[in-house]
Amino acid sequence: MASVREIYDFLDQKAPFSLQMDFDNAGFLVGHGEKAVTRIVVALDITEAVAEEAARVGAQLIVSHHPVIFHPVRRLTDDDLTGRLLLSLTERGIAAICAHTNLDVAEGGVNDALARSLELEDAVPFQPDGLGRVGLVSGPHTASLSAFASFVKERLGAGGVRCVDAGRPVRRVAVGGGACGDLVLAAAEAGCDTFITSDVKYNQFLDAAAAGINLIDAGHYPTENVVCPVLAHWLRQGFPEVEVLPSQAHREVFFYQ
Repeated sequence: MASVREIYDFLDQKAPFSLQMDFDNAGFLVGHGEKAVTRIVVALDITEAVAEEAARVGAQLIVSHHPVIFHPVRRLTDDDLTGRLLLSLTERGIAAICAHTNLDVAEGGVNDALARSLELEDAVPFQPDGLGRVGLVSGPHTASLSAFASFVKERLGAGGVRCVDAGRPVRRVAVGGGACGDLVLAAAEAGCDTFITSDVKYNQFLDAAAAGINLIDAGHYPTENVVCPVLAHWLRQGFPEVEVLPSQAHREVFFYQ
């Protein structure tokens, strides 16, 4: 029977936690390492709803992308959101392993999953640290940015997308799952006509227009949630005796009117 520590060690081989960026807090963050695991819930975030879901289905572990503890915790009480969430996990005996920026840069991780979802051909990293992917696209949906943006929205299940149209046909495309707006100029310098990411700031839209690169902001959740099926697949392969359940409780937190 698998333990929490064994599952952490397995994920460390797939997406080494040593690759995480210096601001990050990925890793084994909550629970007992030797606790036996028969059921895992996989989610982009660990929210109170996800914790309740895990308890309801009898899971001993949640594996998520975003860290359940990001900033230093100075107290653990039910007076704040973080405290309530951590108490909810610990009181129910649910462990948490969070693979964040290490999963962004890892082979097969967030950015490879995003490139694959958007049918990029021959996708490779376009940053020295492995962040982001660039590849070629083809098909009728690439004739204009409007057509390609509709394709991106549909493929990622996004409620909407924000775009800058530089007037270029879509062919060489870069992707950066999550908040990678600061890579827009790097994507342009890499010879891309289009960049897809999320959480783009106003000045970054201006930069894209000035640099002559199409830009699509498809949202943080849609551009990163594509990795959850990957995590579930890895875990099923590594631990066939463990039931792995994608979260049904977690979804985009906002909607487009």
